[in-house]
Amino acid sequence: MATKAPRRTAQRILDASLALFNRYGEPNVSTTLISSDLNISPGNLYYHFPAKEELVNALFDRYQKALIPLLAAATDIRNIEDAWFFIHSIFEIVWEYRFLYRDLNDLLSRNRLLESEIKDVILHKTSAFKSLLQGLQLSSALDITVEERQALAVHMVVILTWWLSYEYVRDPRNALEDANAQQSVLKGAVQLLRLLLPYLEAHERAHLQNLLKAYDTQGSESI
Repeated sequence: MATKAPRRTAQRILDASLALFNRYGEPNVSTTLISSDLNISPGNLYYHFPAKEELVNALFDRYQKALIPLLAAATDIRNIEDAWFFIHSIFEIVWEYRFLYRDLNDLLSRNRLLESEIKDVILHKTSAFKSLLQGLQLSSALDITVEERQALAVHMVVILTWWLSYEYVRDPRNALEDANAQQSVLKGAVQLLRLLLPYLEAHERAHLQNLLKAYDTQGSESI
């Protein structure tokens, strides 16, 4: 039987760094801890990533490559079911790279590349939510003015960006642990969807309310 080829060292380093950053917070994880976790020498790690900032930038690049194509799908959304799937999928990516959200302020104060790139991500998110709202409006699911649509898109981006920080503040020891992934993602998606309720037409509002009740019974707290 052919043996599976070992993963490239750089990929292993990135995967281990992501897991450690997510669990302990990027400021609390040293390159020594990462190399120890992988059972490799610090010199081996430095060969691939001479500074921890380069690890963060490489993970941010991976995050962007996962997020941006998904955001592009917002132009095709025409109903609440599609909106739910879209928002939930975004939160799954946010969860996968949650250290970027929990440690965002600290990272921006030290990382000039991230300081520049994160602005583009915010613009992409805002554009995606504007497209989502416009698509719902075009399909007669949403009754909203242009000004309300612009403001609502910003509100959705703010919640998306800071939801996990809110969860972390509420329960810093447990909220961002792997065991709580499903609940945290679900609660964030539910909170975003609730923003749509005042603008939905009656049939879509009833449908969303039924969806929210169903998801609440699966373990999310009422928000």
